[in-house]
Amino acid sequence: MRDLRIVFMGTPDFAVATLSALVDAGYNVVGVITAPDRPAGRGRKMQASVVKEYALQQGLSLLQPTNLKDTTFLDALRSLNGNLQIVVAFRMLPKAVWAMPEFGTFNLHASLLPNYRGAAPINWAIINGETKTGVTTFFIDAHIDTGEIILQEETTIADNDTAGTLHDRLMHLGAATVLETVELIKHNRVEPHKQAGDAALKKAPKIYNETCKIDWSAEIDTIYDHIRGLSPYPAAWSNLINGTQTMFVKIYKSTKFKETHGHPIGQILIDKREMKVAVKGGYLILLEIQLPGKRKMPVKEVLNGLKLEETAHMA
Repeated sequence: MRDLRIVFMGTPDFAVATLSALVDAGYNVVGVITAPDRPAGRGRKMQASVVKEYALQQGLSLLQPTNLKDTTFLDALRSLNGNLQIVVAFRMLPKAVWAMPEFGTFNLHASLLPNYRGAAPINWAIINGETKTGVTTFFIDAHIDTGEIILQEETTIADNDTAGTLHDRLMHLGAATVLETVELIKHNRVEPHKQAGDAALKKAPKIYNETCKIDWSAEIDTIYDHIRGLSPYPAAWSNLINGTQTMFVKIYKSTKFKETHGHPIGQILIDKREMKVAVKGGYLILLEIQLPGKRKMPVKEVLNGLKLEETAHMA
């Protein structure tokens, strides 16, 4: 049985769940690597990552490098004398880092690799209408999300799941899978296998503002999946045209009603305090939106102060 000295690398909430699970399970975490503090909020005050906050609470050694190839950082990392590195929601590592520990460096990825390699696997799985996804642990190599797979665990995607609900489920599933992976490495029982070929793989590239714009000419299921796959962050958006006024609207929650109709695509209909948008195959009923300068609100509240003309539409 190996005596593990773990170096953990991560930054957001998704990573904290795994780090906490490792600490609670009694593993020897000799160091934590996370992003530097960054200005945030209206006051642009410096804000620490949640991984840093947790590490400080637990009294863990902490490094916050700006450059992962910097010799000062590499020397500090080497001085931790770690023999296993675990990466969860961090950035791409240079070989000088991932090749350093005796027992390797493995990553937790929120998809069933080789599908959905990239920065936003949770979002894209829902946007693409998948009914299942999962988590994968794999040994890091020189490319992004291509290393040999150690373990995979599946979960279903419900029709009402959002990126937020799926994120939380995968966060806990991922933490448990990391613990299983560490146990295999501890007892030298890992049997990694190569990922399948690259033919027709689905990808999960970084999401930009233009990615979030709703195409109202798409089919009803496509639009519905687009909205929930970007909720609560970064949120799908549309331009609401109301007479001569154009408003930038974020849409966080909707439901769908399938039926044949003759309304123009994108037309907004107000019916019994509901806001419906006509699309191919039926209507998207908007449940939660955000108007410019306002907070996110249920549509019923929005309609208390918003007067729409008969020609109002989404574009």
